[in-house]
Amino acid sequence: MRVLIVKLSSLGDVVHTMPVVHDIREAYPDALIDWVVEPGFAPLVRRVKGIHSSIECALRRWRKGWWTSQVRHEWGEFRDALRGDRYDAIIDFQGLTKSALVARMARGRRYGLANQTDGASHEWPARWLVHEPIFIEPHIHALDRARVLASKVLGYPLKGAPEFGLRSQQLEATERTLVLVHGTSRDDKLWPESHWIEVGRRAQAMGWRIALPHAGPVEKARADTICAAIGPACEVWPPMDLDSLTDRMGAAHGVIGVDSGLSHIAVALDLPHVQIYNHPTSWRTGPQEAHGHAYQVSVEGQPTPAIETVWDAWEQVWAQFQQAGQR
Repeated sequence: MRVLIVKLSSLGDVVHTMPVVHDIREAYPDALIDWVVEPGFAPLVRRVKGIHSSIECALRRWRKGWWTSQVRHEWGEFRDALRGDRYDAIIDFQGLTKSALVARMARGRRYGLANQTDGASHEWPARWLVHEPIFIEPHIHALDRARVLASKVLGYPLKGAPEFGLRSQQLEATERTLVLVHGTSRDDKLWPESHWIEVGRRAQAMGWRIALPHAGPVEKARADTICAAIGPACEVWPPMDLDSLTDRMGAAHGVIGVDSGLSHIAVALDLPHVQIYNHPTSWRTGPQEAHGHAYQVSVEGQPTPAIETVWDAWEQVWAQFQQAGQR
């Protein structure tokens, strides 16, 4: 069996689709699974156990220079790669017109979402561009949404908690490190700098080393401010690509982070983790006990969760992690 996954972006959505690969391979051990994804996320997809190949689709960049010979050449290579094999099932997990059009280019029977689910993007033309639109319960977690869609398309029962299969290089862990994921694509998801500083100082006083990743100059400036206030046991990580960042996080001992792609990677890496939500939406994308996340929790608050709420959650998570006999 050959299966094509179409999930172009974003980082968090790509992570939430990863367990589908394990599910399919459990039902069909010999399945060959390819994944169409934006180039920035392709290195992450290639780390998923069970992926046969990733096909890079640079739609955002191609739109900016569609008339150039370079883009025409790249588009031709992409089209050839997409049509190189015939698939038993082509599954559009994104439910957007662009993703459905990409799926339509591949050879095989196409499936996709028939309806919008709560909090997820969906465009009605997408359902008319596939052979079989599949209805999904609207009030559903992002992980379950992807897993249910694949199980309905390929006719297998869902079993157990989601398994991401995300592999990271086993870097040697030295000092006990807590990563503070402070950056996100939306300002209304940010947690106040003063809160990060207080949590960092508390962790530092308990013997933790603090690490701050960043993407771009705004996050770098915020990371520098937070780190300077926490003290000598804090470091700002240098700029790095997604591959290197995944390995660096995989070697850490825990993560506290806002609702962001990096926080979802922390979940996929099975790290002790507290995920911070300023909106009552953690049911949709956050770690849940029902998904087997015994030492990963979501906390909510408006306008933001209080410092004590986050810190108490972290202490509980770390205690559960240690009781489970982990590192």
